[in-house]
Amino acid sequence: MLVLSIDRSIIDAIVAHARRDHPDEACGVVAGPVGSDTPTRHIPMDNAARSMTFYEFDSMEHLRVWREMDDRDEEPVVIYHSHTATEAYPSRTDVSFAGEPGAHYLLVSTREPDSEEIRSFRIVDGVVTEEPVQVVEAGVDPHAVQSYMFGQSPATVDYECSGR
Repeated sequence: MLVLSIDRSIIDAIVAHARRDHPDEACGVVAGPVGSDTPTRHIPMDNAARSMTFYEFDSMEHLRVWREMDDRDEEPVVIYHSHTATEAYPSRTDVSFAGEPGAHYLLVSTREPDSEEIRSFRIVDGVVTEEPVQVVEAGVDPHAVQSYMFGQSPATVDYECSGR
């Protein structure tokens, strides 16, 4: 099973970016060494669409960032964006634009002002597969950290309380 293992400081930076750009969608990349599947360098990008419901990398910034990653022997390990009014799940548009089959697609929902929903997906050939997110504290053995699904809510419980 695939898992996104990511440092707490990077998650915090992504959430801060999403909050800063709200109510527009925020977007960016977390680069890592080619072939490592290890996100190490957070690169916040501009949403050229300046939209509450859509994100688009600025074409010149996109070219510059991808060239810079190439020069540093890095690749996009995580491609992230925020949803400002809906759950953290890829829209049909997100799926149609997902062009990096090896990347983790991280979504952050900022629809609730005091909490975030953070979920990660693989999107390959139009197929969306959710994966757990393992948040690693810097300097901590990643194998000692528990994995969990951010966006999952517990099963609904119907409490029937009657005085009889």
